[in-house]
Amino acid sequence: MSFNTGVGTRTAVVTGAASLRGIGFHTAVRFAQEGWALALIDLNEDGLAQAAAAVRERVPGVQVAAFALDVTDETAVTTVAGKVAASELPTVGALCNIAGIPSPSSFLELTRSEWDRVMAVNLTGPFLLSQAFVPQMIDGGYGRVVNMSSVTAQHGGGVFSKTSYAAAKAGVLGLTRGMARELAEHGITVNAVAPGVVDTDIRVGSDDDTERALAAAVPLKRQARPEEIAALFVWLCCKDSAYITGTTQSINGGTYVA
Repeated sequence: MSFNTGVGTRTAVVTGAASLRGIGFHTAVRFAQEGWALALIDLNEDGLAQAAAAVRERVPGVQVAAFALDVTDETAVTTVAGKVAASELPTVGALCNIAGIPSPSSFLELTRSEWDRVMAVNLTGPFLLSQAFVPQMIDGGYGRVVNMSSVTAQHGGGVFSKTSYAAAKAGVLGLTRGMARELAEHGITVNAVAPGVVDTDIRVGSDDDTERALAAAVPLKRQARPEEIAALFVWLCCKDSAYITGTTQSINGGTYVA
């Protein structure tokens, strides 16, 4: 089923797009299927090139550009935003801040360096990307920002990600609400997606017992597929979602109900 994008050809900027099993990659594919052009961003340059090629293979004719950068590097983010604006890509109409890192360290074992890195990638990154790309949306007359939060922000963590990740992803919810209020006058909507456990590579090193425990804790008794999360990201960027802003869209199989 296609969504009513209704905005002509525009570019969706998707971060965290390098992993072929990740939410970012599947979001990029869904955008391409809906007729959007793509600016893909990730720290993993080789993986990003493979992801761009995979999107082109799945959706022939899609316009895709890839930019390797650290989302915590303000100068690099600003530079890439300028490159996107100066490129042959259509006007940016959506930004999906999906790049993130987990943190399984317990509170009493958490180091300051890990805390800082988790905050920088999961919270500062979306702030920097949004500041860099929202002006292009304002100039183009259409804009959607969707930030990746997590059910961990809502229930505090558990089997895998714990306190620092919960704090960073809770910060994303505050960032989303503040941006939504301030950018509404420009017609820009800003929402957050809060997934539960998803079958991706984010839990590197996780064993089978942990994976089974994660699924068992979900009322629907399974992990989400990345395609399911991707569909929500893209829907929040389409014309049909124009009156939705400042919200947290929970997609967790019943893990957290509020």
